[in-house]
Amino acid sequence: MNSFNSNFCDTSSRTRIAFVQSCWHRDIVDALRDSFLQTHGELDHRSVDLFEVPGAFEIPLRAKLLANSGQYAGVVTAGLIVDGGIYRHEFVSTSVIDGLMRVQLDTGVPVFSAVLTPQDFLSEGQPEFFREHFVTKGAEAAHACVETLGVLQQNQVA
Repeated sequence: MNSFNSNFCDTSSRTRIAFVQSCWHRDIVDALRDSFLQTHGELDHRSVDLFEVPGAFEIPLRAKLLANSGQYAGVVTAGLIVDGGIYRHEFVSTSVIDGLMRVQLDTGVPVFSAVLTPQDFLSEGQPEFFREHFVTKGAEAAHACVETLGVLQQNQVA
């Protein structure tokens, strides 16, 4: 066994995926979730448990609790952090992404981020654009999750 495997949490026997989403802009984030669920269902046999948090800032803690539970092969996260004309969105997005990276490094459970911060969300037509874009991101997150878990499982068996 190489050093990577000896330090990594064995998730190969876990048959569930956790999906954590924020509730801000639910209609848009729901489109990502639905796309993820559809694509994941076509690619993988693992069940997906759904969890909600109020906003994106709360995602990393929920992800860490789920990763530490020993039940999940991976944690997928989704949210929309909007630039509402104040500088706060940059701090929130950085904190969320840093927190998610920390969760996967601390727990050995892969965490997949579909938490996005559009640069120009409030302009005319942008909410509709991002609703469609989130459908694409949901499918991409499903592919990333399945492919990564497959590679990790191969490494853990080898």
